[in-house]
Amino acid sequence: MSVQENRVMALSEWEDRWQEGRTGFHRSAVHNLLENNLDKVVCGRKEVRFFFPLCGKAVDMKWLADMGHTVVGVEISQKGIKQFFAEQNLTFNEEPVPAIPGAKVFKSADGKISIYQCDLYKFSSDVGGKFGGIWDRGALVAINPCDRQKYATLLMSLMNNDCRYLVDTLEYNPELYKGPPFFVSEEDVKKLFGGGCDIELIESVDAFEEKHKSWGLDSMTEKVYLLTPEAQ
Repeated sequence: MSVQENRVMALSEWEDRWQEGRTGFHRSAVHNLLENNLDKVVCGRKEVRFFFPLCGKAVDMKWLADMGHTVVGVEISQKGIKQFFAEQNLTFNEEPVPAIPGAKVFKSADGKISIYQCDLYKFSSDVGGKFGGIWDRGALVAINPCDRQKYATLLMSLMNNDCRYLVDTLEYNPELYKGPPFFVSEEDVKKLFGGGCDIELIESVDAFEEKHKSWGLDSMTEKVYLLTPEAQ
């Protein structure tokens, strides 16, 4: 963490990545670690409200909506949001968000998927309500390390009492690569969320791919934690 803690990416840099098509973080298939652990999040519930922080054009949103759940995402890039609806063949409406000047919300015609185009830290439960499920893939590992506590506080404020929050992290040697995606350890997760959540490591897989060699890495582990609000 120490070598990465001062690394800062501006929102405009993420927007540039979308404009230039540098979105190697996007996956064209539903994430295997979400698929493997969905039952632990849903727990037999119907019509769960899912939150996707920094959602991009994740196909997982449509997958969950097709099961009858509702999905709310937040994403800074309008291009990414419009690509999502186009690629999923969904018609959508576009509306302003009165509580957040300059923000828009894009809603699928059936109302199952809403994506807010805004700075994540301007979003709140007053704007989007609270959630029964959260899928955090490419969010905690993408935000600036100096913003993590602010991020964790926001995410915990969006959790209903029965919320089950799945967070996907990456571990590698941070001396070798500056990020993003950033190195997030189990200790980091506990430090950030331990004040309000019970934390359980539920899956750990070898995530090393050929492209990671060009990052200067020789190993990478992906870990998924299940966070649940501590009993009040």
